[in-house]
Amino acid sequence: MRIFNFSAGPAVLPGNVLEQVRDELLDWHGRGMSIMEMSHRGKDFTGVIDEAEADLRTLMGIPSNYKVLFLQGGATQQFAQIPMNLLDGRSADYIVTGSWSKKAYKEALRFGAVRLAGSAEADGFARVPTAGELKLDPQAAYLHVCTNETIHGVEMFDLPVAPEGVPLVADMSSHILSRPMDVSRYGLIYAGAQKNIGPAGLVIVIVREDLLCKASAITPSVMNYATMAENGSMLNTPPTFGIYLAGLVFKDLIAQGGLEAVERANVAKAQLVYDAIEASGGFYRNPVQGPFRSRMNVPFTLANPELDAAFLAEAAERQLSGLKGHKSVGGMRASIYNAMTVDGVRALVDLMQDFAARKA
Repeated sequence: MRIFNFSAGPAVLPGNVLEQVRDELLDWHGRGMSIMEMSHRGKDFTGVIDEAEADLRTLMGIPSNYKVLFLQGGATQQFAQIPMNLLDGRSADYIVTGSWSKKAYKEALRFGAVRLAGSAEADGFARVPTAGELKLDPQAAYLHVCTNETIHGVEMFDLPVAPEGVPLVADMSSHILSRPMDVSRYGLIYAGAQKNIGPAGLVIVIVREDLLCKASAITPSVMNYATMAENGSMLNTPPTFGIYLAGLVFKDLIAQGGLEAVERANVAKAQLVYDAIEASGGFYRNPVQGPFRSRMNVPFTLANPELDAAFLAEAAERQLSGLKGHKSVGGMRASIYNAMTVDGVRALVDLMQDFAARKA
């Protein structure tokens, strides 16, 4: 029996995709072996990675002057890899809206002159800084943002306007493919796979071609975007299984009607949870200001923290998993990524309503 997995990541994957993986695991397309056993340079796997890239380009409307890279190391490695490739002896601006953008900022400080252009930490990361609060450098090499903060549940629906000529770099790990995005507004997008794409260990980088060839001389070849682009993401052996599984997820999203249809479903699912919080009379509370509430990650606290353990125990009894909040903020967190079904969300809401009725 499949449980309802609300984990922030590694996260739930589409059941039909996992079933296809199961069916193909020992014998991929009649080849007599698993995709994990194939040469990454053979025509079978090169077909897999080429098709995955084509489908991702279709889903996101990626312009032809952008490279798509399938890399290893996860999004956290990109915290270092981005300044190594883009800083180019200059300064860069970072907007801090939660734990992950703060980690990215701190890591970038190791590589050069990096500025804190704006932060919402004083408000407990309950919002995104306003345009008037930002102090942007018109000479910056790039402006970095995290468009969805997994831990604090803050989503950026309106992008900051970077000074002319300053590329916007975005960590989209926890909401990529959850709604349409205008890729042309970004210089670089990166996302760890383990939320909406596939298994942990794969990271996707979408980078505008004019930003290649800016890497520091000490950047290792395997971390150099230009080198990886020249080699089709295969300077070394790529995470072949992760790419294969990501490709299946892309096809599944296309079959659902693309990101417009996916967004409609995600809006409806998130609304169910937020409505349950708001209707609880204060029994549950979400700390994020309304316009910035994430559709993917919904943190909430109980009015009486002593009830946390009982809530989680009842959740487990109902086959609801992964609801414990991050250790840095406590409480609960429901991660409702693309693959989380509306039935799963309704089961969570039923628990919340029933528990509040008995314990309030």
